Amino acid sequence: MLLRTQRLIARQVWTTAFKNRAVFGLLIGIGLLLTYAAATGWVNVRQQNEIGRIYQQQARQDWLGNPDKHPHRMAHYGHFAFRPKAPLSVFDFGMESFLGNTIFLEAHKQNSVNFSEAGFSTGLLRFGEISMAMVLQLLLPLLLFFLGFGTVATDRETGTLKLILSQGVDWGQLLVGKSLGLMAVMLTLYGPVMVVTGLLWFGLQEGTVSADQRMRLGLLMGAYFLYLSFFCVIAVLVSARSKTAKTALVSLIGLWLMLTLVLPRTSQALGSYLYPAPSKAKFLADIQADVLKEGDSHNPNDPHYKRLKDSLLTAYGVDSVQKLPVNYSGLVMAEGEKISAQLYNVHFGRLLAIYDQQNRFSKAMAFMNPYLAIRNLSMALSGTDFAGYVDFQQQAERYRYEMAQKMNDLQIHFISNKKPGAAEKPHQIDKKHWEEVPDFSYQSPGIGRVFAHETISLLAFAFWMGLLGMVGWRLTKTLTAI
Repeated sequence: MLLRTQRLIARQVWTTAFKNRAVFGLLIGIGLLLTYAAATGWVNVRQQNEIGRIYQQQARQDWLGNPDKHPHRMAHYGHFAFRPKAPLSVFDFGMESFLGNTIFLEAHKQNSVNFSEAGFSTGLLRFGEISMAMVLQLLLPLLLFFLGFGTVATDRETGTLKLILSQGVDWGQLLVGKSLGLMAVMLTLYGPVMVVTGLLWFGLQEGTVSADQRMRLGLLMGAYFLYLSFFCVIAVLVSARSKTAKTALVSLIGLWLMLTLVLPRTSQALGSYLYPAPSKAKFLADIQADVLKEGDSHNPNDPHYKRLKDSLLTAYGVDSVQKLPVNYSGLVMAEGEKISAQLYNVHFGRLLAIYDQQNRFSKAMAFMNPYLAIRNLSMALSGTDFAGYVDFQQQAERYRYEMAQKMNDLQIHFISNKKPGAAEKPHQIDKKHWEEVPDFSYQSPGIGRVFAHETISLLAFAFWMGLLGMVGWRLTKTLTAI
């Protein structure tokens, strides 16, 4: 009997929603936006991955195509690292358009990721891109508020609520039934979106789907279902608390503006204010200053490298670097690369710690705003969050360091300390050695990284489930039909 009553109430909400022709217009409009987002997402991911694959192969061919030359010249010739887009980025573009996907790798210098979409676009990109995730996060909750503002308040105004309650229906059954009816309406858009997302996701992987990717898709679907269900319940609870439908509508619109526009901007600004990050110029200047303190590899009188020279001469029992059995300049370059890389990693770690504090502050606001919880979790599951960008940069840096040190090692063992005469060919080694440096291949992190970075977002989902359940239970004890 209990389930039958709730089913009848839910069916009434469904029927009422689709009696209004304006609802069909809104659904069609949102459907067209979702179609556009799916098409642009598919094209963007396919094109970007194809371009990255072509240029990664070209960079490798250019590297191997170099003639015989000095290995230090090869270290400065450098290489490129391209980050492919994750399959689920077709659903949520996340921060990809602002972070870039390409790094030029060279000796003695650690470059930042470049060629972001924002760098080639107008300031309008700051208003956001139309992705399927954006529509589900922002527009569908607004639609649910428009559909749900009168679920209980209209019945109260017309006197229908008294009649329903007088026939033995309690407040718990009424609120659950209304919420389920609104969720059923929500599924008319949510369901097709997830089906399309799954098809595009599968197509981008060309039939080879890992367990990690399946878990990501499953969690993404579950997270969005919970998120949209929260808004269905919120709409019903606000409607139940409001004396009139007009009051409920105004309250829900104000709540939507607060959750999706005001609080996200405020939390981001407060995080940056409380944990300020240094400018890029200061960041690079501090690294350079520390490198000079540790030792300048280009200064022959530098104390650090003088000690290195003296220790080598003593170890090999010779009185000049020209008599060393290994190339002294190569050893100096290897030591300089080691020092600069360590110092950069220290400074970069400090910078990441500041960004992590900013992000943690913003993530903590998810306990006040479910929109922040789904936004962060969605980007993490889609592989388009800041943590994914950092992981790519760190993998590229490890490759750059190993490449530079490999060239230094070749110089140490194959280049003579004696400078060639004016009529002699410059020192160089066979080009076959370039094959000893493997090509760069980015390995995306597993889903365990998502759980590590988004623990707060997951806890926020549990918090909102408990909060809405408790508020609904308390309202069943205090609500009246008038």
